[in-house]
Amino acid sequence: MKYLVTGGAGYVGSVVAQHLLEAGHEVTVLDNLSTGFREGVPAGAAFVEGDIRDAAKWLDASYEGVLHFAASSQVGESVAKPEKYWENNVAGSLALLGAMRDAGVRTLVFSSTAATYGEPEQVPITEAAPTRPTNPYGATKLAVDHMITSEANAHGLAAVSLRYFNVAGAYGAHGERHDPESHLIPLVLQVAQGRRDAISVYGDDYATPDGTCVRDYIHVADLAEAHLLALRAARPGTHLICNLGNGSGFSVRQVIETVREVTGHPIPEVVAPRRGGDPAVLVAAADTAREKLGWHPTRADLAGIVADAWEFAQSITEEH
Repeated sequence: MKYLVTGGAGYVGSVVAQHLLEAGHEVTVLDNLSTGFREGVPAGAAFVEGDIRDAAKWLDASYEGVLHFAASSQVGESVAKPEKYWENNVAGSLALLGAMRDAGVRTLVFSSTAATYGEPEQVPITEAAPTRPTNPYGATKLAVDHMITSEANAHGLAAVSLRYFNVAGAYGAHGERHDPESHLIPLVLQVAQGRRDAISVYGDDYATPDGTCVRDYIHVADLAEAHLLALRAARPGTHLICNLGNGSGFSVRQVIETVREVTGHPIPEVVAPRRGGDPAVLVAAADTAREKLGWHPTRADLAGIVADAWEFAQSITEEH
């Protein structure tokens, strides 16, 4: 099978592209390299440097489907520059859906997010939870989910949206290197590398066992496997939405302590004020993914996730 992976030079997209290649598929990566890295494109994948708004230039009936990761994804930036997020995430996805329709490509797996739920009323969070995003990033991803539902109903698209919780870890030569970085595990690893003086803990008075926020971490390789299963599960005229998480959470302090154990480095921490809109606990109910996709994550151990991320972080530091 031949697949187009938009945003395949980025973190999750590159790992999924690698998994597709290992499964024997033909892969084309479409990425404008605004946040991705050319060296992140897996060996064996064709690469097109371009924007998803221009996907019609490359997409044709030879493709079996599209896996769509191309998006702006920084929450803080989305608050400061919402227009960028509506243009890139929503207008870009609309153009991609049009290109797929014109080319007769009728299968889509979409990289969505737990940010569509906002602050949950109950945890673990199911797909039936109210969607009330608290920032433009989450709002634009939810808008694309609504768009995909309409496309499936009107034009028979076979679609699956996967709502990620906290993705971490690495897979071989593919790992996390956002700039700026906003995710906890790579930030703590930067402290271990001496690239950052200390890690900020935003609030230590939450109603959790150690007072810090609890989040559901999922290994990027488990996440990638869910995308391949989603391709098989997609059905014409249906838009399936699945949460992806391990169903259990780790606190900020548990993550910091695990990094200390894995790296052998002291990690100074500084308690800072709470950030607005940070729920105490965000944990996924991933029953739908298990039932509909047959997905069973096998890398839920936090120390293993951190060890993979640490190995990757050291490798890219050595390169530069």
